[in-house]
Amino acid sequence: MKVKCTIVRGGTSKGVLIHRDELPSDPKTRDETILAIFGSPDRRQIDGLGGSDVLTSKLAIVGAPTRDDADIDYTFGQVGIETPYVDYGGYCGNILSAVASYAVDEKFVSVDRTSAKVRVHVTNTGRIVVAEVPVANGRAAEEGAARIFGVPGSGAPIVLNFADTVGSITGKVFPTGRARDRVSVPSVGEIEVSIVDCGNPMIFARLESFRVSVDESADALDARRDLISALEEMRARLAREFDITMPDGSVSEHIPIVALVAPPRDYRSYGSNELITKESCDLVSREFFCGRVHKAYGVGETVCTSFAALLPETIVNSAAGSPCQQNRRIRIGHPSGVIDSEVSLKQVGGSVGADAILVVRTARRIMDGVVHVREGIESASRG
Repeated sequence: MKVKCTIVRGGTSKGVLIHRDELPSDPKTRDETILAIFGSPDRRQIDGLGGSDVLTSKLAIVGAPTRDDADIDYTFGQVGIETPYVDYGGYCGNILSAVASYAVDEKFVSVDRTSAKVRVHVTNTGRIVVAEVPVANGRAAEEGAARIFGVPGSGAPIVLNFADTVGSITGKVFPTGRARDRVSVPSVGEIEVSIVDCGNPMIFARLESFRVSVDESADALDARRDLISALEEMRARLAREFDITMPDGSVSEHIPIVALVAPPRDYRSYGSNELITKESCDLVSREFFCGRVHKAYGVGETVCTSFAALLPETIVNSAAGSPCQQNRRIRIGHPSGVIDSEVSLKQVGGSVGADAILVVRTARRIMDGVVHVREGIESASRG
């Protein structure tokens, strides 16, 4: 079986992009095909296109829009590495930037000037993210001066607006109805958390609540399996309690995402050992994603963290020094450096919303081709 695909880098993630017409229509056969394409389950994904890391085992299924107010449909799948699953519970904002760039190249939108607006329908959440994609010679520009921590070199800046993603899963800013809650965590005790639904819904706690230091490397934190287990137990329990679940009631492998935050401090970045100073960020955060520490920071998580930083009484707000402005650039220190977002709040009835939540990414189309899927996948009609 042959499947046309494109390998893309979006922000600090890399994934495989496939048009939905290339995949079987039966969900079970589709996911079996995807796992075979990635070479899962296998720690090295040696027999497929996966990159043996949660940041490089990502899927984008694209197609013509199924909404009149969109230009392209995007379904994100997090592909398991050692465990055979394809998780559609949330989405990747980094890969979304590559989808927007692809939409320009493949004429999902008309291009007649130096930039194109792409309205991406994220089918995982039913929300629209608007991307401003720079254009050169009728195609998405890739060369430029924008730099991202965790990505070598520079690229053309793609501006993503996530204003429509407030309450994207639960319909509420605070799924519990409160800015803070006290929960009991085995082996840790009673701690405070903030659960916020924007971008990708997240559970925030303090670094010190889990005896974590910003000086611990991502590899050192990954090795603390007791920590990973405690966070995963808390994540799954709170997801069930507050209905942050899949349509069938099961808990996603990665949504909601857990992040541990603290006021800004100096530390050395993962990989480059560059000094990240406390003056360069408003808070520091360590994101735990699919049972591991994110080596950088997700875009959907940047959206949620930046939004939460402006919400009074949240743990993130306290870590950021309780900023009270309605319009603010929030800088988040992560293992590989700093990521920021421009947030503009508004009131929607009796709740808070957003006029804009802007994140800048770069993207690059790496390869177009055909992947040969191992035999054994049942044949099924396509479309």
